[in-house]
Amino acid sequence: MTALKVLFIGGSGQISSACSQRAVDLGLDLYVLNRGRTSSRPLPAAARLLQGDIRDPASARDAIGEHEFDAVVDFVAFTPEHVQADIDLFAGRTGQFVFISSASAYQTPVGRLPIVESTPLRNPIWPYSQAKIACEELLVRAYRDDGFPATIVRPSHTYDRMNLPFDGGWTVVDRMRRGKEVVVHGDGTSLWTLTHHADFAKAFVGLLGHPQAIGDSFHITSDEVLTWNQIFDLVGAAAGAQPRLVHVTSDAIFAVDEQWGRSLLGDKAHSVIFDNAKVRALVPDYVATIPFAQGAREIVAWHDEDPARRQVDARADELMDQLVERYGRGA
Repeated sequence: MTALKVLFIGGSGQISSACSQRAVDLGLDLYVLNRGRTSSRPLPAAARLLQGDIRDPASARDAIGEHEFDAVVDFVAFTPEHVQADIDLFAGRTGQFVFISSASAYQTPVGRLPIVESTPLRNPIWPYSQAKIACEELLVRAYRDDGFPATIVRPSHTYDRMNLPFDGGWTVVDRMRRGKEVVVHGDGTSLWTLTHHADFAKAFVGLLGHPQAIGDSFHITSDEVLTWNQIFDLVGAAAGAQPRLVHVTSDAIFAVDEQWGRSLLGDKAHSVIFDNAKVRALVPDYVATIPFAQGAREIVAWHDEDPARRQVDARADELMDQLVERYGRGA
């Protein structure tokens, strides 16, 4: 049986690195198009590098040459212009084109839980999500009008050992270890889903080359649901610290830092629970098996291996001090 021939655009990012490893582990013939620069997440040895820049159509075309693929995945498309360039490049050259959208494209705040793939797409707050929705709309039209073989995948909050799940990153853990208060949006009881990238890859690679995935959309998440208080407590436990949580409304955070506030009001401030039945119908053995308690230990261990990884953001630290002074300590 001939191995599935797949092209990943990107391939060494937070999500795509696990998908690359999963693909080669399952025997897929994996090609990766990127600029060939060094990465903290190196490609598997079995992957074949096509060195080119997807943002430069001539460079990408030269790198791909005469290749045709069973599936192409673009992990780095964020605007309709990016997607249109993909359509122009791969129409007639792939049996499937997979776009990585975002679960933050779903109705925000959501009107009904759990979230399913037919949940409306609307995010009036976050430009990132609005752009992803526009990308999806372009692909749906291309499929309906021209038969372009699009599949849309919506990750929710997917992480690996290099990334903390909250704004401020390592600065939050550093504050925990110094005994300083850390800021949690809202009252910390909204529900959230965190998915380890290795779990995501199990379902994702199962969709590649699947004829029933063409023209359709899927989200892929863990089934574990945690409150934000629990998420902070699990990271604190992994870091050997007892977090001192100060709760601040997302609106108040927005007032002092628009970018941080938009990432909350447009996404993390709202409870989410996902129904993964649709992806399981095509990938029946998919189950997320890595709880965040384990993921938190992986994250802290990776940062503790090298002092250079434990970067403190002075501006984020100061912002948290301001918020704690105003809303914490009995204020």
